[in-house]
Amino acid sequence: MDQILRIAVQKKGRLSEDSLALIKECGIKVNSGLGKLKANAANFPMEFLFLRDDDIPGYVQDGIADIGIVGANEAEEKDKNVEWVKHLGFSKCRLSLAIDKNEAYKGVQDFQGKSIATSYPKILGDYLQKQKVEAEIHEISGSVEIAPSIGLAYGICDIVSSGSTLLSNGLKEVEVIYKSEAVLIANQELSADKKEILDQLLFRMSAVQKAKNNKYILLNAPEEKVSDIINILPGMKSPTVLPLAEKGWSSVHTVINEDDFWPIIQELKNHGAEGILVVPIEKMIL
Repeated sequence: MDQILRIAVQKKGRLSEDSLALIKECGIKVNSGLGKLKANAANFPMEFLFLRDDDIPGYVQDGIADIGIVGANEAEEKDKNVEWVKHLGFSKCRLSLAIDKNEAYKGVQDFQGKSIATSYPKILGDYLQKQKVEAEIHEISGSVEIAPSIGLAYGICDIVSSGSTLLSNGLKEVEVIYKSEAVLIANQELSADKKEILDQLLFRMSAVQKAKNNKYILLNAPEEKVSDIINILPGMKSPTVLPLAEKGWSSVHTVINEDDFWPIIQELKNHGAEGILVVPIEKMIL
């Protein structure tokens, strides 16, 4: 009977740090000490493999790892037979086309007949085909940014986070061709036991993610304004209203989405809300 779910995680870098932070927030304890390539969770049936990010899709496809956390760009580029289980919402970046900062740029058709250096030939090739642009793709690994300055290529296609690396190499970003974030992938033939463990993990991940996207707020309001305030608040079902010791006042409690936070707070103040407290939520289970 299978009792351990084996997960592949990038061995170093921002994606590794973000992945392990999520695992920790899910209440799973693992000792991922420096240089470790394998570790077991202390309180959950899971074994960790710490690998290069571009190896993870292949390991998951071959069943060496049952699941893996990897950038969507790597999963898309490797194009392995794996199941995309969940978008995780962190380690966001983009795959972009860039050219010499002094070059004029009118549109993607400027790449027609030109050469592009990249470590992502599949994603780039798919994009160019959709744009009906014929360009020569130079596949290289590492130091992609140097290609235009040494005459290897007219432009590059590479991962961009802040854009500072492009600027320091005399390049400018001209087209975003793919938006990426961390994704959870799984082997397509997991046993029933491992699927059950995966479901437990997904339940915990969802609770953590929902908490990050919401805030718990408490406020005081005069009784004559409570109905107006309740109509403003979205709430999971409906806000909780409790009487205060001071006559004529109530305390209102609810949860609001991070995206709606500031407009709603301003509207609440306009309708007489006072003493507004905002509390982060650790876990949120609906």
